[in-house]
Amino acid sequence: MLKKPTSLLLAFLIALPLFAQVRGKIDIPDLDGYVTLKCDLHMHTVFSDGLVWPTVRIDEAYREGLDAIAITDHIEFRPHTDIVASHNRSYEIAQERAEEKGIILIRGSEITRRMPPGHHNALFITDADSLEQPEYMDAFRAAKAQDAFIVWNHPHWAPQQPDTTLWMEEHTELLEQGMMHGVEVVNRLYCPESHQWCLDKKLTMMGNSDMHQPIQSDVDFCAGKHRTMTLVFAKSATAEGIREALFDRRTAVYYNEYVIGEEKYLREIFEKALTWKSEQTDSVTIRVTVKNNSDLTFRLKKKQHDTRLVYFRETTIVPHGEHILIVKLRDDAEGGELDFVVENFLVLPNEGMRCKVKM
Repeated sequence: MLKKPTSLLLAFLIALPLFAQVRGKIDIPDLDGYVTLKCDLHMHTVFSDGLVWPTVRIDEAYREGLDAIAITDHIEFRPHTDIVASHNRSYEIAQERAEEKGIILIRGSEITRRMPPGHHNALFITDADSLEQPEYMDAFRAAKAQDAFIVWNHPHWAPQQPDTTLWMEEHTELLEQGMMHGVEVVNRLYCPESHQWCLDKKLTMMGNSDMHQPIQSDVDFCAGKHRTMTLVFAKSATAEGIREALFDRRTAVYYNEYVIGEEKYLREIFEKALTWKSEQTDSVTIRVTVKNNSDLTFRLKKKQHDTRLVYFRETTIVPHGEHILIVKLRDDAEGGELDFVVENFLVLPNEGMRCKVKM
């Protein structure tokens, strides 16, 4: 004979749905002809020096609203000596969970060498075990043989470059032999040298978390923070779409309140995220309503004063907020334009994007 559920059991059954995972959402506009995919392509598990099981990385990405991740466990550094397995094992364990959660999982590994050449991620490989080679150039050749997309990780990392961030002869050799395609512009910290190298050498801008511990140990989600990620402007929300976009350098980096990338992509994000509505309320006053339709923050600073207009020195447009700007006309002017820099949209090292809005 079945007993009636106790009040404690009944409360648990009622509350059970609350423990179910809910997929997060990161609201950043798509660009014309492309979908904006939120990707973190550098992280670790217990199969190298990470502290979590591979499926945890999928669950974290699902909760946060990421579209794609790559687990890039180290080839040469595996301190958990009681875990002995193929270098492909973390991908294999995470793959089924990724399919269940709708997360694009990219197979990758980190070639972990002293400087030069430093640490590099090989993405879209087919066999991580083949990267285990005594000589670093042989490891890179094994990655190239698999048509890997290869990224120089954290060039500014103090343990390897304690005084200055340098590009070395070995990096030129890798680049010229088609064995370097991108550089991390952000890994924990913004690296302006990497930013400039990407512009000068036509390398893809990358930003990743390089997470080892559980993500919540490093990111204060309750305060509205997010992990560092690469925004990939892909033709399709698939691994192949991401691969094609990375090789074509269609990326930007989303780091704290900053978006870092080529101006053509950042300008389109700006134009699609914000709507501007102007209303002249009297002969000398224009009321401008700026609506932010995204999760991004925009920090605006006046660049060059249009003598016909009086307007803000600095202002911040918050995510999904509506901001009122009061613009005053001078000397019977009939219009003019707001001229400002989006200080947190970096199109050059430490240099924001210039914008003008007509009144």
